[in-house]
Amino acid sequence: MTGAADRTGPDGRDRDRAVRSGIAAAMAAKATGMAAPLVITPACFQYLGDQRYGLWMAVTALTGMAWFADLGLGNGLLTRLSRLGTDVGQQAREISSAFATVGTVAVALLCGLFAINPLVPWERLFGVTDPHIAAETSTVVLLSFGAFAVNIPLSLIQRIQYADGQVVQSSVWQSAGSLAAMVAVLCAIVGGWDPLAVIACAVLAVPAVNLVNTVVYFGVQQPAKRPGPRLVDRATAAGLLRLGLRFFALTVMSSIAVNVDSPLVANILGLAVAAHYAVVVKLFGVLSIFVGLVGMAVWPVNGAALARGEVAWVRRHTRRLVLLYGAVVGVAGAALAGWGHPLIELWVGGIDPAVVPGPVLAGLACWSLLVAVSSPLILVQNSAGLLRPQAVGWAAFLVLATGLKIWGLHHLGLVAVPLAACVAYLLTIWPAAVIGYRQAMDRAGHGAGPSPAAPDNAAPDPGAGGGTAVRPTVDGRGTGVRVGG
Repeated sequence: MTGAADRTGPDGRDRDRAVRSGIAAAMAAKATGMAAPLVITPACFQYLGDQRYGLWMAVTALTGMAWFADLGLGNGLLTRLSRLGTDVGQQAREISSAFATVGTVAVALLCGLFAINPLVPWERLFGVTDPHIAAETSTVVLLSFGAFAVNIPLSLIQRIQYADGQVVQSSVWQSAGSLAAMVAVLCAIVGGWDPLAVIACAVLAVPAVNLVNTVVYFGVQQPAKRPGPRLVDRATAAGLLRLGLRFFALTVMSSIAVNVDSPLVANILGLAVAAHYAVVVKLFGVLSIFVGLVGMAVWPVNGAALARGEVAWVRRHTRRLVLLYGAVVGVAGAALAGWGHPLIELWVGGIDPAVVPGPVLAGLACWSLLVAVSSPLILVQNSAGLLRPQAVGWAAFLVLATGLKIWGLHHLGLVAVPLAACVAYLLTIWPAAVIGYRQAMDRAGHGAGPSPAAPDNAAPDPGAGGGTAVRPTVDGRGTGVRVGG
């Protein structure tokens, strides 16, 4: 089933151009998204005051912990749509069912929020001492969590655009959301608005832009895919929910595996060491941004190619990604390992090199490289809807890495954390990535790739249109979990 389009045909060249333009646009959007907070943070801090601003950031951190509240349906929809080809009717049913399911989740969250908000002593929970600000606490919670819940279904448009090949357009809209928040906040501050109005501008700008994007996409660009109540299919919605719950389980497991470091370090070596280590980890986290942006652009393109059995293009492009990730992350990681301490001193200051010595930085660089070069292999599995090898790999990694880290912290100190992670990754995730990649390529090459309705080896669901998917090994942290952002 492989043909000229895999290497020299117009489809292959179009895919290469689409990937390159998508990566460039995504990086530009990410740069805008990172720049906007840098601009408004000083203004907000001065205008809101340290206690009100600290309250807002604490509430925002809680919403960040619930990033998977959509139950993985957004990424599952991306995989399903990318494998449906030109079947607009089925795409409309998939989109309608996804909006119905995720919308139900959002409504449930909003109802729960309004029910518990008066009962929770938020001001004591967040340590607010100013009586005036304490009276505003519940409103800040409602604004932040309410905007987060509303944005759950509205953010589906980004995945739909990615599946439709509109990576550039999606990136432009995301940049518009960041810029809208920045402009709205600065205008509110200049206008002397109430502090709660400033916070409202910041948290509601992105959902508002996503709403406009959704209206433009379905009202002007793709009216044939417009969701509607009559298009909601029970079997499709059930399939989306099942794959979402599988993704949710995998995400929770992998998130625990990669986020257990700070609690372990704090418990064994103390809070001060944990704080120093957390700052260093944030510096190396920059390396995952590149991996995540590239992966999101490639994911739907891989899915479309695998659905058509064009494995030669996928194999060739995967090799390119492995080399690209290895070169970029390898060089950048080596630079951070060599000059990390001066950079950290310039950035935040006060990080003692004796607490976080050079071998720890070298270990984090190795960890970043391992995750990066395995990400293209896992990305193919995500595009094909193949979940099982990753689940086995992450379950084994969670057990092995946690045990090694606990033993190593007691006997080797802080350097044991990245060292144990690298050893466990090589023994668990790397084999799972290779095995799963080969399975996905074999299925597509023999025309037996999982149908959009049949995740892994499960029996097909009548009327369903998508396979199980996990977020690419690329999300903003490059952990192979959120696992891609």
